[in-house]
Amino acid sequence: MGKRDAHLQALESLLDQFVKTGSEQELVDYLLSNSNLPGPRANLELADAFPDALGKIAQKESHKCWALCMKMLELTVEEAPVNTPEEFVPFCGAVGIGSMGSVQPSFFDQAIVTLRRLAKDSRWRMREAVRMGLQRLAEARARDTLMALESWIDEGDWLEMRAIAATVAMPSLLENEEQAAWALSLHRKIFDRVLETQDRKSEQFRVMRKALGYTLSVVVSALPREGFEFMTQLIEPQDKDVKWILRENLKKKRLEMNFPVEVAEIKNLLVL
Repeated sequence: MGKRDAHLQALESLLDQFVKTGSEQELVDYLLSNSNLPGPRANLELADAFPDALGKIAQKESHKCWALCMKMLELTVEEAPVNTPEEFVPFCGAVGIGSMGSVQPSFFDQAIVTLRRLAKDSRWRMREAVRMGLQRLAEARARDTLMALESWIDEGDWLEMRAIAATVAMPSLLENEEQAAWALSLHRKIFDRVLETQDRKSEQFRVMRKALGYTLSVVVSALPREGFEFMTQLIEPQDKDVKWILRENLKKKRLEMNFPVEVAEIKNLLVL
């Protein structure tokens, strides 16, 4: 039995116990002791197994499972600082919210609202948990999730833009041509906002810019003709942040190895 399967089995037992007793303490203790934090990499096998185990239990005990995830999210930045075992609890809670919305349609809208709020979290791991949660929603209900993300763009902050870009940079989602076109359209709208703003000194903007430094290449690799055309269009404004984003994406192997001619053409345009 692999690590993930072992965690899945243990979590199913602990979640069953939670449903019967109403106490989540043993489950939380398991997450804390197996978090791999502090350290460079949290226990992603466990983080992936938790929402799967939760989804199974939620088929019959959806309200209890939702309440559990919301309680896990109550830990504040002060109570669960970056790179501590405690941070892993709300991390799993956020991914669990995505799982709940994906397996129980009645929780979909609440999951979207909750993950949007969490997208603004100052902790980078929590923002990654939001991506993972949103991608679970997208796997189950792609159209509804993409529509929800699109509605964030006009008034959302840079961390919400980061969540949108990171969520749609999912190869399995982009296998569908219509969804790939939608993902490119969302990137286009985010870049429009970037080009419209002069206020780029915030940490939020820096985080969003860093994400765009890889997400665009994922979308372009799925829709190369339209994607490289869009990259060419982005050069015209001669915007330094946009050019940095383009250069970062052109370094990615998924573009360099599969589209060497197109990459060379864009690179040549960038130095003109």
